[in-house]
Amino acid sequence: MAEQGQRRIRVLVADDHAAVRTGIVLILDGAGDIEVVGEAADGEQALAMALELRPDLVLMDIRMPKLDGISATRELAGVTDVLILTTFDVDEYVFGALRAGAAGFLLKNTDADSLVGAVRLVARGEGLISPSVTRRLITAFAQQPVRRQPEQLEALTPREREVLACVARGLSNAEIAKELDMAEATTKTHVSRVLNKLGLKSRVQAAIYYAEGDG
Repeated sequence: MAEQGQRRIRVLVADDHAAVRTGIVLILDGAGDIEVVGEAADGEQALAMALELRPDLVLMDIRMPKLDGISATRELAGVTDVLILTTFDVDEYVFGALRAGAAGFLLKNTDADSLVGAVRLVARGEGLISPSVTRRLITAFAQQPVRRQPEQLEALTPREREVLACVARGLSNAEIAKELDMAEATTKTHVSRVLNKLGLKSRVQAAIYYAEGDG
């Protein structure tokens, strides 16, 4: 539950099935610290509403009419975080969503508590991937690594390189802050700067980028 005076997490739910949207909204609204600010029935509507409402995150389905969730996610990179929630455990969708800049990927068989936890995690600036697809993701990206640009790495400060190394280990902002002895808000700022300097869209991409070489 949100404490008195604490700002709730603002979420836009995008799914072309009304019954699914209703179920998701009921789960999120029941959390207390989450506010559903809008519902979209297709990708174009999701994009327009996200640009207008500027929610903290969009809970996005992949297969939707007019504009698919991956294309909408790509358009929203740098505007708001996107957490993909889909029925389809298909590599093409998983990898496409993460390359587009999604902050997380979950399947619709996720239980209510895990869904609420995922929304809170992504809203804090963390990344999240459904355990069922993690191993395939690691294997696939190891075979097709992100190409490093030396000048990008050189643009990072020593502290930013430390933060990048921590992100690559899968540490949360709170864990990075503790390890590097700095405020969590400062950590979040460093992570954002690292992503911007490296031209990356998510923590997942940063971890893959780092893992390509020795760090």
